Amino acid sequence: MKHEDYILFPIETNYIKPNDSLDIILNKASQIVEDNDYLVIAETPISISQGRLIDESEYIPSIKAKFLAFIWSKYIWGYLLGPILGIKKRTIKNLRRLPTDAARHKELVLQLYGWKHALKPASEAGIDLSNVPGTYVSLLPENPEKTAKNISKTLKEKSKKNVNVLIVDSDATYKIKNKYFTSLPTAIPPIKTNMGIYAYILGQVSTNCGSTPIASSSPIDIEEGLKIANICEDYQKLNNNMETIHDMKKLNEDNNISMKYLNSIVHTPAIVVRKRKYQKNYS
Repeated sequence: MKHEDYILFPIETNYIKPNDSLDIILNKASQIVEDNDYLVIAETPISISQGRLIDESEYIPSIKAKFLAFIWSKYIWGYLLGPILGIKKRTIKNLRRLPTDAARHKELVLQLYGWKHALKPASEAGIDLSNVPGTYVSLLPENPEKTAKNISKTLKEKSKKNVNVLIVDSDATYKIKNKYFTSLPTAIPPIKTNMGIYAYILGQVSTNCGSTPIASSSPIDIEEGLKIANICEDYQKLNNNMETIHDMKKLNEDNNISMKYLNSIVHTPAIVVRKRKYQKNYS
């Protein structure tokens, strides 16, 4: 895939299961990469490979969680704050049709991350409800910067090339007066992190910079990191099989059906990104 400044080489795999090695990505990438390329990996397959899955069905919703799900998120944000602040129509639609299990999700967020993240109406703390089976969710990767460096080191051993590894989350980074911030618990510098609901509200009157690079194996200019993250996110949107987490969860009502579906489609967990000046003999 060509871009004005970059060329993209998607890495296609089958579904990466809990505790699977990432070698399936690295083996394919090692056959493509050149020095100074970027290997951009979505956070979810890394989290799943690390076994960072939690079964939300094990959480009993408290009164606080029920309030957050059905009063705060569904009605106050879905019908009042969302339209006033101009959040995406698709997000508003999803909030208005929150399923009953949303209270279990809020309970999990409360217990693991507290009110600052639980008050965010959706996509709290980078927890991913899509691309995981049944009632499971995946947390952000453990120690993402160290993980990115380890992946880069392994890739160099396989390919003999120096490649910068970026781990990217689709949650937004915002910018106001040359200051970058995100609701996510982690991101590359100089993005201010762990702002939860505060970032989400302030972000509605700030510049949305798109997807967030949560870790890099080596220092990277913030503008370049954001640009590469968004190029890959745009590619994923063009080739995404599921539009929303609600579409995915329709298939997750039965854990076996869900796994069968996840195993039946081609996944693109990573993309090799090459600056045009590094490309050789590409047609």
